[in-house]
Amino acid sequence: MPRIAVLSTAHIHSEAFLKYIQANTSAGAPHLIWDQNQERGQEYVATFGGRFEPNLEAALADEQVDGFLICAENTRHMALLEHVLPLGKPVLCEKPLTTSSADAQRVAELVAQHGTPLCSGYFMPFDTGAQGLIQLLADETLGAITHVAHRNAHSAAYGRWFDNPKLAWFTEPELSAGGALLDLGTHSVHFLRSLFGPVESVSATVATLSGAYPEVDDYGSIMLKFRSGVIGRVEAGWIQQAGPKGLEIFGDKAALWPQDGFRYGSGNESQGVPAGTAKPDRVARLIALIKGEIPEAEWRADLEAALDAVSIIEAAYRSSASGSWQTVSDCLVPATSA
Repeated sequence: MPRIAVLSTAHIHSEAFLKYIQANTSAGAPHLIWDQNQERGQEYVATFGGRFEPNLEAALADEQVDGFLICAENTRHMALLEHVLPLGKPVLCEKPLTTSSADAQRVAELVAQHGTPLCSGYFMPFDTGAQGLIQLLADETLGAITHVAHRNAHSAAYGRWFDNPKLAWFTEPELSAGGALLDLGTHSVHFLRSLFGPVESVSATVATLSGAYPEVDDYGSIMLKFRSGVIGRVEAGWIQQAGPKGLEIFGDKAALWPQDGFRYGSGNESQGVPAGTAKPDRVARLIALIKGEIPEAEWRADLEAALDAVSIIEAAYRSSASGSWQTVSDCLVPATSA
């Protein structure tokens, strides 16, 4: 089974990812963990096994490594990606891939130059429910899609989640590059971009409403104009104590909403969306990339959605600051030259 090198354990999802590696690799542990914060990295090694490698260059040069998992703070992704992408080994980098569209385009160029399979920490398009609704859309069961919405939110601000010293960086702009809209809104944006294609322009409002973490936003709402003509809305926040979340799609024949997976219908008639076949996500996706189980066209299409998500979120913050609609730049992955 693949030998995975973990580069940083800063992200809140590091523990879940390492548990997956424990349960789904023959070694039952990561091959190695490097962390800029050596104490943190050594704590994870003590819990999940593997060896702690204090030297990044040594971690990168280890010929036994089959793939890399990057769980660094958001603004530190790019420096690590510049190190690992030229090696050509599959990479999973937590979301967002980068924190600027310029860096996203640089990632696209590195992938093209070295042919490196790259995925991010997204999961919404890949489960059985999403795969079922993708087939529903392909069959045009809902008719012509007019507008869509997705809400992704939880109560982190009210729960003071980021008072934990290990997670405090989420509230420090120099490390996080943004608050709830970047943290949770990126999932919504990636999902809608995956389903409905490129986004042309956005208008957004970003705010800090709870006062819990005043240096970053805890709420954001984006209106999106897709190139296809579909109108979209994304809402994200750390201030939702309860209530509905998820995806809504409206067509001229029927609508779809989250309920026991997804339901769709018109008037008073509705039915469940048949489940599709799940695709691997997150660490399972990295392992599948290492094994060559995901077609190149498929991982490249998802990578473009992940890179475009960076540009969409960046444009949303610009829009909120300027009070005007902002154009979104595409981050295309050129054909490989490797």
